[in-house]
Amino acid sequence: MDDSHGKAISTVTAVFLAISAVSVCLRCFVRLHLVRAFGWDDSMMLLAMAFNLAFAVCGIVGCQYGMGRELAYFIVYPEDFPRAMLCWWLGQIFYVVTCVAAKLSIIITLLRITVERIYAWVLYGAIALATGVGLVFLFFTIFQCQPVDFFWNRDSEQGTCIDSDVLIAIAYLYSVGAAITDLTIGLLPVALIWNLRMSRRNKQAIMGILGIGCIASAAVIVRIPFIRHYKDRQFLYNTYQISIWSNIEAGLGITAGCLTTLRPLVRFFREGSSAYQSPNRKAGTYALSNNMPSGIVRASHLKQDDRSDMHHLWSLDENDDYHGVTTTIMGSRNPKQTSSSEEDLNPSHPGWKVERSVHISVQDAD
Repeated sequence: MDDSHGKAISTVTAVFLAISAVSVCLRCFVRLHLVRAFGWDDSMMLLAMAFNLAFAVCGIVGCQYGMGRELAYFIVYPEDFPRAMLCWWLGQIFYVVTCVAAKLSIIITLLRITVERIYAWVLYGAIALATGVGLVFLFFTIFQCQPVDFFWNRDSEQGTCIDSDVLIAIAYLYSVGAAITDLTIGLLPVALIWNLRMSRRNKQAIMGILGIGCIASAAVIVRIPFIRHYKDRQFLYNTYQISIWSNIEAGLGITAGCLTTLRPLVRFFREGSSAYQSPNRKAGTYALSNNMPSGIVRASHLKQDDRSDMHHLWSLDENDDYHGVTTTIMGSRNPKQTSSSEEDLNPSHPGWKVERSVHISVQDAD
C-alpha cells in the first residue's frame, strides 16, 4: 500500500496553479485590451505568477522524487533523496517571492484608490512588513546550511546547518507577518469603499471579492501548527501539509489580487466588444465613475492612468447619473509654459488660467 502524500501535494498544486493562471490571463486581457492601462501592479502580479509557476513545478517534480514519502522509500531509491530535498529548497524560495510579489501588487492597486493619508500609511506599513519578513525568511532559507548545497547533499558532503529551532522561529515570524499583511489588505478595502457612492449590492460584491485575501491569510494561519515538523527526521513526509497550504496561500493570493480588476470583463461579455472599441475612445481614458466620496479632490498632477484606475476598478453601470460641473476662471499675468499633458488638464490662454472642479452626485439604487 502506497502511503505517500505526493499525490495530494501534486493535486492541490495543479488545481491552484490552474486557478491562479486563469485569473492572471483574464487580468492581462482586461488591462491590455479592455482598459488599456497596464501598470506596475500588473507587472508585479505577472512576476508573482512566474514564480508561482516555478514553485508549482518544484512541488510536482519533487513528488516524483519522493516529496511526501517516508525515509523507507529512499533506502530503495537513495539517488532520489538529494533531488527531492533540492526541489523542497527551491520551492520554499519561489514560494516566498511569489507571496510577497502578490501582496505588493495588491497593495499598489489599493494605493491607487486611497485618498485618506492614514490608509496610505497603513498600506506603506504593510509593504514594509511583507517585504521585511519575506527577506528574512528568504535569507535563512537560502543560507541555512554551509555550504548551501549541503542541504540536499547531506549524504555526500561535509557541512553544517543552523539549529532547527532557529529556522522554525524564523518560519513562525514570517507566517505571523504574512497573516497580518493579508488581513490588512483584505479588510482595509472595506473602509476604503464604505463611503463610496454606489449601491449596497455593488459594495457587497466588492467586499466579497476582496475578502478572498482574508482566506489567503487563513491558509497561512492553518499552516502555522505544521511548522514544527521542520526538525522531524521524517522531514519530507511530515511537511506535506506545509507544501499543500503554501500552494493554497500562493494561489489564493494571486487570484484575489486579479479578481479586483475583472469588473470591466462583465461589461465586455454583456455588451460586446463594441463598448470598448469606440473610435472616440483613447487608450487610458475611461468614463467617469461614481466612486468619489464627497469632499475628495484628486490632484491634477497625477497621471491619467493613475486617476482613472479608481474609475475602472470600481465602476458601475454606464447609465448612472452624473452631473454638476463647475468651472472656475482665475487671472494670471505671467502664465508659465506647460507640457502637453498639463494643457489637456488645465488649458491656459494669455492672462487666464482655467481650473475645473467636478462635483458628482449619483442616483443610488439598490
